[in-house]
Amino acid sequence: MSEPLEGQVSTLNDPLFPAKQYAGRMTNVVLIEDDAELSEALARALTKQGYTTTVAVNGLNGVKTVVESTPDVVVLDLGLPDISGFDVLKMLRPVTTVPVIVASARDDDADIIRAFDLGADDYVTKPFSTAHLAARIRAVARRSQISTPEELRVGELYIERDSHTASLSGRELDLSPKLFQLLAHLAEREGQVVSKKELCTEVWDLPFVDTDKTVDVHVSWLRKALGETADSNGYIRTVRGVGLKLVDPR
Repeated sequence: MSEPLEGQVSTLNDPLFPAKQYAGRMTNVVLIEDDAELSEALARALTKQGYTTTVAVNGLNGVKTVVESTPDVVVLDLGLPDISGFDVLKMLRPVTTVPVIVASARDDDADIIRAFDLGADDYVTKPFSTAHLAARIRAVARRSQISTPEELRVGELYIERDSHTASLSGRELDLSPKLFQLLAHLAEREGQVVSKKELCTEVWDLPFVDTDKTVDVHVSWLRKALGETADSNGYIRTVRGVGLKLVDPR
């Protein structure tokens, strides 16, 4: 396996991780990254794996590209020369639900949480391999295509999967696509303990890694959306050392 480019990303073309087709076409990825050498290498590696890739070198150009091209997935760096990746998220979320994967060297909890709060669907920390990023792209692209007519009820919590809406006691919840998927997955298993490993596999379609904060951050923000804390006896209960479960708190 090749070494990561400048300590950030490997350009390995792994035939075990091919791109997926959606609606008869290859997955279209927009990379918003100002490092020319890095973005070119990453785009080249993803293209070899079968992805259609477009590179935007700054935030404003990235927003314009996403709005005009309606890609399947956006890979977004936070440190851009004109506006920050956080500003890009703020501009994108009112106009599109395209899945956004933040790919950044920043590993501070505050940055990760802020990215999710602004609508990011996933967060990967540099350095990472192309195969790892490709797996994340496949996962968010596939999940964004899932739409079933199931209706789920847990107490006063109502989930409608075909419209991707959820409400609590008649109040519609403001959830990102990934938070909605997490909530729906837990609701499908009402009363059952769900491990973080299962959530990584079923919601993110990724192997569980102990150092991956994705699940913890999403659960924290889902609790916030429900008006709960980790210590409250609400809908989401933590079974220490085992996992989580969604229950009717009444």
